[in-house]
Amino acid sequence: MPEPSPSHAGPFALGTFSDGAAAFPGLVAGTRVRDLSGAVASVRALVEDWDTWLPRLHELAAAADGAWHDLADLRVLTPVEPGQILQSGANYRKHVVDLVAAEKESVHGATPEEARADAEKMMDERIREGVPYIFLGSPRALCGPYDDIVLPALGEQHDWELELALVIGRSGKNIPVEEAMSHVAGYTISNDLTTRDRLYRPDLKAIGTDWFTAKNADTFLPTGPFLVPADFVGDPGDLRITLRHNGVVRQDESTKDMIFDIPRLIAYASTTTTLRPGDLLLTGSPAGNGAHWGVFLRPGDVIDAEITGLGRQRNTVRSHA
Repeated sequence: MPEPSPSHAGPFALGTFSDGAAAFPGLVAGTRVRDLSGAVASVRALVEDWDTWLPRLHELAAAADGAWHDLADLRVLTPVEPGQILQSGANYRKHVVDLVAAEKESVHGATPEEARADAEKMMDERIREGVPYIFLGSPRALCGPYDDIVLPALGEQHDWELELALVIGRSGKNIPVEEAMSHVAGYTISNDLTTRDRLYRPDLKAIGTDWFTAKNADTFLPTGPFLVPADFVGDPGDLRITLRHNGVVRQDESTKDMIFDIPRLIAYASTTTTLRPGDLLLTGSPAGNGAHWGVFLRPGDVIDAEITGLGRQRNTVRSHA
């Protein structure tokens, strides 16, 4: 397992780890991990009582006693087990403009200038009058930040989508935009992989996309390494998202490019479902997916991914066989 670099923001972060035995919740302080299993069953249980635990975590991070491990000796697992995973589609302006403009050129015969101008106008209208696009993912797709990505047997166009994910820390339904950020416990990294050539069902064109099949294969949601408390992250609307595929930078964008910011995503999602502590909300992928480059994942590929202050992922791709 590669050592996470760069390290997490703030004096500590949270995660789930294994030393070869049972998984345990841990408090990460630099290169050390304090075992919290004697006090709490899981990171999700801790987040369910976030207001009580947060000040205590500050004390534990500074204390010399307790069971401390070297991070390098542990397997890093998905930091929290979510009750539900909410995923945001088409939420980065440049990404969506690129897609719309390409369609207008190839399908409707527009010039590049006309296509881009029309796409920009559509995005302006969507920001003023539209709402986010959110769908559900399966927790079974989760894997750790250094686990292998296993390509499913069906499909060829396996793609990456690096995203900022937030972890809910306080329950809420019909949450007002101005109160939304008080429901966030922290942030982590998720890579929302997609098999592009299984996204549309040719046998059910009237129904359209098949999100379950395209996005929920086992290991198709590497998440972590850490849950970094929101207090340490700074402005989540100004973080850098960077993904390298076999050493080549493919995604490199600021979260400033979001069409709908985090408060609007939380408020919109909560009009349908009650958000509960531990739920994950992915905020969308910036431009630079494999479909843009005409490059897709193959066995042996390596993906390095990082977001400012949240640590780093490294996943090796292998065949299902």
